[in-house]
Amino acid sequence: MRRVEVVAHKQEWRVLFGDECVRLRDIFGAELMEVSHIGSTAIPAIHAKPVIDMLAVVRNIDHVADFNEAMGRIGYKARGENGIAGRRFFSKGGDERSHHVHMFQAGHEDIARHLAFRDYMLAHQDEAEAYSQLKRQLAAEFPEDIMGYVNGKNAFIKMIDERAKRWGCD
Repeated sequence: MRRVEVVAHKQEWRVLFGDECVRLRDIFGAELMEVSHIGSTAIPAIHAKPVIDMLAVVRNIDHVADFNEAMGRIGYKARGENGIAGRRFFSKGGDERSHHVHMFQAGHEDIARHLAFRDYMLAHQDEAEAYSQLKRQLAAEFPEDIMGYVNGKNAFIKMIDERAKRWGCD
């Protein structure tokens, strides 16, 4: 069972992201176009589950499975699309997850959505703090129910996604 833990921001998350970028680039080589730090660990000063979320853009999503074995050697489990069409998802650390890799082919609409959410939260500290408070509340309410925690964030995330879309057009 995955326990829901939300902790204060840690400076080391940026370093952990950078270290993992190097590993991904070593494995995927020219197939990997870019890697971005996303999710709450990419937003300083807010609470987060201590899991580094990474957005990896690849040239051809159909080639990603060719790298599953190499990803396994560095601790990742391939989880296929895992609920999002066109994505390839990897998790590291089993029930004590440390990293998630969300891979999309260049041009996939979710790339812009993830980056816009992160950038909007970085630019709007008051809303980032509200998100932080919500996550702490949900972690306390659902300490052993990851789906309850995730579902409790959905409405807020959708609201920020819409604001980020409009903000990005300014």
